Amino acid sequence: MKVLLLLTVLWAVASCKYLLPDGIDPLSQQMIDYINYINTTWKAGRNFEGVSLKYIKRLMGVHPKSKYYGLPKIRHEVPKDIPESFDARKQWPYCKSISLIRDQASCGSCWAFGAVESMSDRICIESGGKLQVELSAEDLMTCCDSCGDGCNGGFPTAAWEYWVSEGIVTGGLYNSNEGCQPYQIPSCEHHTKGPLPPCSGEGPTPPCVHSCRKGYNVTYNQDKYYGKSAYGISSDVNQIQTEIMKNGPVEADFTVYADFVSYKSGVYQHHSGQVLGGHAIRILGWGVENGVPYWLVANSWNPDWGDKGYFKIIRGQDECGIESDINAGLAKL
Repeated sequence: MKVLLLLTVLWAVASCKYLLPDGIDPLSQQMIDYINYINTTWKAGRNFEGVSLKYIKRLMGVHPKSKYYGLPKIRHEVPKDIPESFDARKQWPYCKSISLIRDQASCGSCWAFGAVESMSDRICIESGGKLQVELSAEDLMTCCDSCGDGCNGGFPTAAWEYWVSEGIVTGGLYNSNEGCQPYQIPSCEHHTKGPLPPCSGEGPTPPCVHSCRKGYNVTYNQDKYYGKSAYGISSDVNQIQTEIMKNGPVEADFTVYADFVSYKSGVYQHHSGQVLGGHAIRILGWGVENGVPYWLVANSWNPDWGDKGYFKIIRGQDECGIESDINAGLAKL
């Protein structure tokens, strides 16, 4: 009883919102200092350097009307023994894709990345590890006309429907020579100083090409992987947990507030009122940290960002809409 009371108190404290004063530059040291000063559930630090706020906003590639176009929702029979913590990387350690952090580079293609990352994981999981593939964000982003506008944003729901109807070829990171169509937009150092070249600006969406790279010995059509079904999951926490435990990571999207770009560790909750846009990511698990329940999430801003490319966000209160638009599907093996 005492433990339950303590968790309740900690949860109440964690849920309190300290709203930042208006006018703080999202990329400033003042933003970082203020977050750390209020002693919230997470720590801030320098992630972006030498880029503009306009550049960062472009990374938020979920269309504003995305949540009005949901997939048909399925409902699970929830098990009685949902664990306190779950990590897909540990549950299916033989699936290499689950531990991969990708880089969307200077393109608003998060809607495609969150989709192909989850789809790749699910192909491996459903095949018992026999099929280890990286589906191509390049192919999905450039060739799915119904999904939106490539680097200028899209609809996660349409990405899952496209997987079922048209299929998606394989393709790894930029300059990787992995799969049929590796990502064509070069990675750049849009975070702190590192080995990558600096970001030079905003480029156009690459053209759709129905062929594989030179030297790849499989044709474009032969390389495609298809989904058997595409569906949504309700915002009920237990339903989302059951789906992840049963079938693997899911794609979700959420509203990005100005303080999120400075996330470094801990369980994120927003304290800024300034909205930067909508962003798609991959949820691969959950847990509890210092009494605060969280979702474990993989971002697509390369491993330099946040907690080695990952972040945690408060679970159970639809923080930033993280639980309102969950998309998933099953592979056609």
